[in-house]
Amino acid sequence: MTINVSLNYVYSTMRYFYLLLIIIFAQIGKAQTTDSVIQFSGIVMTTDSLMAIPFANVLSSNSKTATTSNYNGFFSFVAAKGDTILFTAVGYKDARYIIPGDLTENKYSVIQLMSRDTIYLTETIIYPWPSKEEFRDAFLAYDIPDDYYETARKNLERERLKEIGDAMAMDADMNADYQTKVLGQKIYYAGQYPPMRIFDVFAWKQFFEAWQNGDFKKED
Repeated sequence: MTINVSLNYVYSTMRYFYLLLIIIFAQIGKAQTTDSVIQFSGIVMTTDSLMAIPFANVLSSNSKTATTSNYNGFFSFVAAKGDTILFTAVGYKDARYIIPGDLTENKYSVIQLMSRDTIYLTETIIYPWPSKEEFRDAFLAYDIPDDYYETARKNLERERLKEIGDAMAMDADMNADYQTKVLGQKIYYAGQYPPMRIFDVFAWKQFFEAWQNGDFKKED
C-alpha cells in the first residue's frame, strides 16, 4: 500500500507546527515575565532624624527603569524580583537595596534610610583682574563723574552731618537714658527743694564771662 504525500502539504504542516511552538513559548515567557514584575514602592528617609528626602533618584540597575521620590520622600515604580535598586540624592551617601527574588505577591514596599554625606569642594579664588598691577592701573584710571563726587563730598561735610544729627529724633536708647537721668535727679532731691542756680555765684561768673566774650550776640 503506497501513500502519496505532496511536499507542499508537508511544508504547510511543519509551518503550522513551528508557529504553534512559537506561540506556546511566547505565552510561557510572558507568564514568567508577568510573575517576576512587581510594584516597588517605599519612602526615602534620613538615618539621623527620620526626615523625608525629597527628589531622591531611585534606579533599577537591572532593568534601567528609574523614578524620583516626591516632596514627602515617597516613590513607586515597576521593578522585577531580584533587581538591585540604587538610591542617590545630593548630600547623601548612595544606598543599594536588593529586592527579594522569592516574593509571592506582586507588590513590595520598603523604607530606605540614607546617611548624610559632606561634599568638600576645592577652593576657588575669583579675581576681577588677572593681576594686582592691572587692577591698580584700572582703578586709578577710572573716571568718577563730578556730580557723584560732589554729592559724596557734600554729604560728608561736618556742617551737613551736624544738621542731620540735630534733625534726627532721639532713639529708644537715648530716650531711656534721658528718663533715667530725670528720675535719678528727682530721687536725689526727694523730700527737699532742688537748689536754685540763681543764687549760685559760679553760675553768675560763667554768665558774665559769656557776656564779655560775646556769646549772646546775634549772628548775622
